[in-house]
Amino acid sequence: MKSKFVLAQLASVGDPAVNLEKARRAMAQAYEEHHPDVIVFPECFMSFYPLNTPLETVLSVSESLDGPFVTGLREEAKKYGMWVICGICETTGDPDDRRRYNAVVIINGEGELVGVYRKTHLYDAFGHKESDCNKPGDRFFEPIDTPFGKLGLFVCYEVRFPEVARYQRAKGADIIVMPTAWAAGKIKSRHFHTLINARAIENAVYLLACDQCNEASIGESVAVDPMGIPIACAGEGECLIAATIDTDRIAEVRRKVPSFESRRPDLYTV
Repeated sequence: MKSKFVLAQLASVGDPAVNLEKARRAMAQAYEEHHPDVIVFPECFMSFYPLNTPLETVLSVSESLDGPFVTGLREEAKKYGMWVICGICETTGDPDDRRRYNAVVIINGEGELVGVYRKTHLYDAFGHKESDCNKPGDRFFEPIDTPFGKLGLFVCYEVRFPEVARYQRAKGADIIVMPTAWAAGKIKSRHFHTLINARAIENAVYLLACDQCNEASIGESVAVDPMGIPIACAGEGECLIAATIDTDRIAEVRRKVPSFESRRPDLYTV
Protein backbone atom coordinates (compact mmCIF):
# COMPACT_ATOMS: atom_id res chain seq x y z
CA MET A 1 0.00 0.00 0.00
CA LYS A 2 1.32 3.42 -0.94
CA SER A 3 0.54 6.83 0.54
CA LYS A 4 1.96 10.31 0.19
CA PHE A 5 3.29 12.50 2.98
CA VAL A 6 4.27 16.14 2.49
CA LEU A 7 6.79 17.74 4.84
CA ALA A 8 6.13 21.48 5.09
CA GLN A 9 9.56 22.89 5.90
CA LEU A 10 8.64 26.42 6.94
CA ALA A 11 9.81 29.17 9.27
CA SER A 12 7.24 30.24 11.83
CA VAL A 13 7.17 33.35 14.00
CA GLY A 14 5.83 34.21 17.44
CA ASP A 15 2.27 35.08 16.35
CA PRO A 16 0.00 32.00 16.02
CA ALA A 17 -2.42 33.85 13.71
CA VAL A 18 0.37 34.53 11.21
CA ASN A 19 1.49 30.92 11.36
CA LEU A 20 -2.04 29.58 10.93
CA GLU A 21 -2.41 31.59 7.75
CA LYS A 22 0.91 30.21 6.55
CA ALA A 23 -0.32 26.68 7.28
CA ARG A 24 -3.47 27.35 5.28
CA ARG A 25 -1.42 28.48 2.28
CA ALA A 26 0.87 25.48 2.57
CA MET A 27 -2.05 23.05 2.68
CA ALA A 28 -3.63 24.65 -0.37
CA GLN A 29 -0.33 24.41 -2.25
CA ALA A 30 0.28 20.83 -1.13
CA TYR A 31 -3.21 19.83 -2.23
CA GLU A 32 -2.76 21.49 -5.61
CA GLU A 33 0.71 20.07 -6.29
CA HIS A 34 0.76 16.69 -4.53
CA HIS A 35 -2.69 15.65 -3.26
CA PRO A 36 -1.08 14.23 -0.10
CA ASP A 37 -2.68 11.94 2.42
CA VAL A 38 -0.77 13.63 5.26
CA ILE A 39 0.95 16.98 5.72
CA VAL A 40 3.51 17.47 8.49
CA PHE A 41 4.53 20.80 10.01
CA PRO A 42 7.58 21.45 12.24
CA GLU A 43 7.93 21.46 16.00
CA CYS A 44 6.51 24.61 17.66
CA PHE A 45 5.07 25.72 14.34
CA MET A 46 2.21 27.45 16.16
CA SER A 47 4.67 29.87 17.79
CA PHE A 48 8.44 29.95 17.52
CA TYR A 49 10.79 32.30 19.34
CA PRO A 50 14.59 32.12 19.00
CA LEU A 51 17.03 31.52 21.84
CA ASN A 52 17.37 34.39 24.34
CA THR A 53 13.85 35.71 23.73
CA PRO A 54 12.55 36.98 27.12
CA LEU A 55 10.75 34.21 28.97
CA GLU A 56 7.66 36.33 29.53
CA THR A 57 7.30 36.80 25.76
CA VAL A 58 7.63 33.09 25.06
CA LEU A 59 5.13 32.14 27.75
CA SER A 60 2.59 34.73 26.62
CA VAL A 61 1.64 32.61 23.61
CA SER A 62 0.02 29.25 24.23
CA GLU A 63 -3.44 27.83 23.62
CA SER A 64 -5.66 24.96 24.65
CA LEU A 65 -6.49 22.16 22.22
CA ASP A 66 -9.80 23.86 21.42
CA GLY A 67 -8.12 27.23 20.78
CA PRO A 68 -8.13 29.07 17.45
CA PHE A 69 -4.90 27.54 16.09
CA VAL A 70 -5.88 23.87 16.40
CA THR A 71 -9.46 24.70 15.47
CA GLY A 72 -8.20 26.37 12.29
CA LEU A 73 -6.05 23.36 11.41
CA ARG A 74 -9.03 21.06 11.91
CA GLU A 75 -11.10 23.13 9.52
CA GLU A 76 -8.42 22.96 6.84
CA ALA A 77 -7.90 19.23 7.33
CA LYS A 78 -11.59 18.62 6.75
CA LYS A 79 -11.64 20.98 3.77
CA TYR A 80 -8.93 19.01 1.95
CA GLY A 81 -9.54 15.55 3.42
CA MET A 82 -5.90 15.64 4.55
CA TRP A 83 -4.36 14.43 7.80
CA VAL A 84 -2.34 17.09 9.64
CA ILE A 85 0.52 16.69 12.11
CA CYS A 86 1.71 19.94 13.67
CA GLY A 87 3.73 21.24 16.59
CA ILE A 88 1.86 23.55 18.97
CA CYS A 89 2.37 25.39 22.26
CA GLU A 90 -0.29 24.01 24.60
CA THR A 91 -1.42 25.43 27.92
CA THR A 92 -0.92 23.04 30.84
CA GLY A 93 -4.06 24.06 32.71
CA ASP A 94 -1.97 24.14 35.89
CA PRO A 95 -2.23 27.53 37.67
CA ASP A 96 0.85 26.67 39.74
CA ASP A 97 3.09 26.03 36.72
CA ARG A 98 3.72 28.94 34.36
CA ARG A 99 5.22 26.72 31.69
CA ARG A 100 3.48 25.20 28.67
CA TYR A 101 3.70 21.90 26.77
CA ASN A 102 5.72 21.50 23.59
CA ALA A 103 3.02 19.39 21.98
CA VAL A 104 2.09 17.84 18.65
CA VAL A 105 -1.44 17.32 17.41
CA ILE A 106 -2.64 14.75 14.89
CA ILE A 107 -5.81 15.56 12.99
CA ASN A 108 -7.49 13.16 10.57
CA GLY A 109 -9.03 13.94 7.19
CA GLU A 110 -12.42 14.45 8.81
CA GLY A 111 -11.03 17.27 10.92
CA GLU A 112 -11.05 15.22 14.12
CA LEU A 113 -8.30 15.51 16.71
CA VAL A 114 -7.13 11.90 17.01
CA GLY A 115 -3.83 12.27 18.84
CA VAL A 116 -1.82 14.58 21.09
CA TYR A 117 1.75 14.11 22.25
CA ARG A 118 3.59 16.25 24.79
CA LYS A 119 7.36 16.14 24.40
CA THR A 120 8.94 14.14 27.22
CA HIS A 121 12.68 14.76 26.71
CA LEU A 122 13.36 18.49 26.75
CA TYR A 123 16.29 20.16 25.00
CA ASP A 124 18.50 21.15 27.91
CA ALA A 125 21.68 20.85 25.87
CA PHE A 126 24.09 22.86 23.69
CA GLY A 127 23.42 25.94 25.82
CA HIS A 128 19.62 25.72 25.54
CA LYS A 129 17.27 25.25 28.50
CA GLU A 130 13.90 24.21 27.08
CA SER A 131 12.64 23.21 30.52
CA ASP A 132 12.57 26.90 31.53
CA CYS A 133 9.45 27.41 29.43
CA ASN A 134 8.15 23.89 28.73
CA LYS A 135 6.78 21.27 31.06
CA PRO A 136 7.73 17.70 30.07
CA GLY A 137 5.04 15.23 29.16
CA ASP A 138 4.73 12.13 31.32
CA ARG A 139 4.22 9.40 28.71
CA PHE A 140 5.39 8.37 25.27
CA PHE A 141 3.15 8.63 22.25
CA GLU A 142 1.04 5.52 21.67
CA PRO A 143 1.17 4.68 17.94
CA ILE A 144 -2.20 4.92 16.21
CA ASP A 145 -3.75 3.01 13.35
CA THR A 146 -4.24 5.08 10.20
CA PRO A 147 -5.20 4.24 6.61
CA PHE A 148 -1.48 4.57 5.77
CA GLY A 149 0.02 2.25 8.39
CA LYS A 150 0.58 2.43 12.12
CA LEU A 151 1.90 5.88 12.96
CA GLY A 152 4.40 6.62 15.71
CA LEU A 153 5.76 10.00 16.76
CA PHE A 154 8.39 11.78 18.81
CA VAL A 155 9.83 15.30 18.77
CA CYS A 156 13.28 16.64 17.81
CA TYR A 157 15.79 16.06 20.64
CA GLU A 158 14.12 12.72 21.41
CA VAL A 159 15.81 11.18 18.36
CA ARG A 160 18.95 11.12 20.54
CA PHE A 161 17.29 8.54 22.81
CA PRO A 162 17.04 5.12 21.12
CA GLU A 163 14.50 3.97 23.71
CA VAL A 164 11.92 6.46 22.48
CA ALA A 165 11.98 5.16 18.91
CA ARG A 166 12.20 1.57 20.14
CA TYR A 167 9.03 2.07 22.15
CA GLN A 168 7.24 3.23 19.00
CA ARG A 169 8.44 0.13 17.12
CA ALA A 170 7.56 -2.18 20.00
CA LYS A 171 4.03 -0.75 19.91
CA GLY A 172 3.75 -1.57 16.20
CA ALA A 173 4.81 1.64 14.45
CA ASP A 174 5.50 1.37 10.70
CA ILE A 175 6.09 5.10 10.18
CA ILE A 176 7.57 7.52 12.73
CA VAL A 177 7.05 11.25 12.28
CA MET A 178 9.47 13.69 13.92
CA PRO A 179 8.47 17.36 13.99
CA THR A 180 11.62 19.30 14.86
CA ALA A 181 13.26 22.68 15.27
CA TRP A 182 16.82 21.37 15.03
CA ALA A 183 19.12 24.07 16.32
CA ALA A 184 21.91 25.20 14.03
CA GLY A 185 25.52 24.84 15.11
CA LYS A 186 28.77 22.95 14.65
CA ILE A 187 28.27 19.34 13.49
CA LYS A 188 24.52 19.64 14.17
CA SER A 189 23.62 18.71 10.59
CA ARG A 190 25.78 15.58 10.89
CA HIS A 191 24.07 14.61 14.14
CA PHE A 192 20.65 15.21 12.62
CA HIS A 193 21.10 12.89 9.68
CA THR A 194 23.13 10.24 11.49
CA LEU A 195 20.56 9.87 14.26
CA ILE A 196 17.58 9.83 11.91
CA ASN A 197 19.18 7.15 9.74
CA ALA A 198 20.10 5.06 12.78
CA ARG A 199 16.60 5.16 14.27
CA ALA A 200 15.07 4.19 10.92
CA ILE A 201 17.51 1.34 10.29
CA GLU A 202 17.49 -0.23 13.74
CA ASN A 203 13.68 -0.24 13.85
CA ALA A 204 12.98 -0.90 10.15
CA VAL A 205 10.56 2.02 9.92
CA TYR A 206 10.08 5.03 7.71
CA LEU A 207 11.22 8.11 9.61
CA LEU A 208 10.05 11.54 8.46
CA ALA A 209 11.64 14.61 10.05
CA CYS A 210 10.08 18.01 9.32
CA ASP A 211 12.22 20.93 10.47
CA GLN A 212 11.91 24.64 11.00
CA CYS A 213 14.14 26.62 8.62
CA ASN A 214 14.59 29.98 10.33
CA GLU A 215 17.90 31.54 11.39
CA ALA A 216 18.01 29.32 14.46
CA SER A 217 17.29 26.00 12.72
CA ILE A 218 19.00 24.07 9.94
CA GLY A 219 16.12 23.00 7.71
CA GLU A 220 17.26 19.87 5.86
CA SER A 221 13.96 18.04 6.43
CA VAL A 222 14.22 14.45 5.30
CA ALA A 223 12.26 11.23 4.86
CA VAL A 224 14.20 7.97 5.02
CA ASP A 225 13.00 4.46 4.30
CA PRO A 226 13.44 1.41 6.59
CA MET A 227 16.93 0.82 5.16
CA GLY A 228 17.93 4.40 6.02
CA ILE A 229 17.85 5.51 2.39
CA PRO A 230 16.69 9.13 1.90
CA ILE A 231 13.62 9.24 -0.34
CA ALA A 232 12.98 13.00 -0.05
CA CYS A 233 15.10 15.81 1.32
CA ALA A 234 15.13 19.58 1.59
CA GLY A 235 17.80 22.26 1.68
CA GLU A 236 17.88 25.19 4.06
CA GLY A 237 14.95 27.24 2.75
CA GLU A 238 11.19 27.04 2.87
CA CYS A 239 9.70 24.29 0.72
CA LEU A 240 7.24 21.44 0.53
CA ILE A 241 8.72 18.01 -0.13
CA ALA A 242 6.68 14.91 -0.92
CA ALA A 243 7.58 11.37 0.10
CA THR A 244 5.83 8.18 -1.00
CA ILE A 245 5.46 5.63 1.79
CA ASP A 246 5.18 2.00 0.68
CA THR A 247 4.20 -0.49 3.39
CA ASP A 248 5.35 -3.35 1.17
CA ARG A 249 8.86 -1.90 1.50
CA ILE A 250 8.58 -2.14 5.28
CA ALA A 251 7.64 -5.82 5.09
CA GLU A 252 10.45 -6.49 2.62
CA VAL A 253 13.11 -4.87 4.83
CA ARG A 254 11.87 -6.62 7.98
CA ARG A 255 12.10 -10.00 6.24
CA LYS A 256 15.61 -9.22 5.04
CA VAL A 257 16.92 -7.76 8.32
CA PRO A 258 14.80 -9.03 11.26
CA SER A 259 16.80 -7.05 13.84
CA PHE A 260 13.80 -6.25 16.04
CA GLU A 261 12.74 -9.90 16.15
CA SER A 262 16.33 -11.03 16.79
CA ARG A 263 16.74 -9.03 20.00
CA ARG A 264 17.80 -10.83 23.19
CA PRO A 265 15.84 -9.00 25.90
CA ASP A 266 16.74 -11.79 28.34
CA LEU A 267 20.26 -10.35 28.34
CA TYR A 268 19.48 -6.71 29.08
CA THR A 269 16.92 -4.32 30.51
CA VAL A 270 16.21 -0.94 28.93
